[in-house]
Amino acid sequence: GKQSMLMKMGGWHIPEKAANLRALYGLMWGWPGKKTLFMGCEFGQSDEWRYDGSLDWHLLQYIDHSGIQTLVRDLNRIYLDEPLLSETDHLADRFQWVNCDDSENSVLSFLRLGEDSEGSFLIVGNFTPVTRPDYRIGVPLGGFWKEILNTNAAEYGGDGTGNGGGVTAEPTPWDGRPSSVQLTLPPMSVSFFRHDG
Repeated sequence: GKQSMLMKMGGWHIPEKAANLRALYGLMWGWPGKKTLFMGCEFGQSDEWRYDGSLDWHLLQYIDHSGIQTLVRDLNRIYLDEPLLSETDHLADRFQWVNCDDSENSVLSFLRLGEDSEGSFLIVGNFTPVTRPDYRIGVPLGGFWKEILNTNAAEYGGDGTGNGGGVTAEPTPWDGRPSSVQLTLPPMSVSFFRHDG
């Protein structure tokens, strides 16, 4: 039979599958394009939707499900509060890959650019179950890059590994850009950083 989004994810156990699904949702909301989910996907319902039954709301007693719901809520809030993410997704010049070639580490990074790069977003995904400390990524501007979302946060069901709220760029050229940030990439996660000057 059909499977739910959660059960389609890689991993042997629900916590692994939930981390995968959170990373997928982080990538979806960071990527250009409009967002859509089928009912039940917003909390990682384990069973496929049934026309003749209620959604499995009782699953919200478990962090793997309530964490997905909290993440989707926060992603929607960011999408509403940050017009750059919703209003420029049809403009090709407002998207730039930073690095889409690091297959050895399974890390993807891209920019959603604001006017003159101010308020730009750096989106970084680590699609392996391994934490990657001291991972350097090129950015277009120096200054502080605030970590505004990390799908590995404890309130989402992750282990809480992250970047302590943000990082300051260094004048070290990297990835063809004049500055760079050195990040801790949590396992199976996507993180959003916003340039805050």
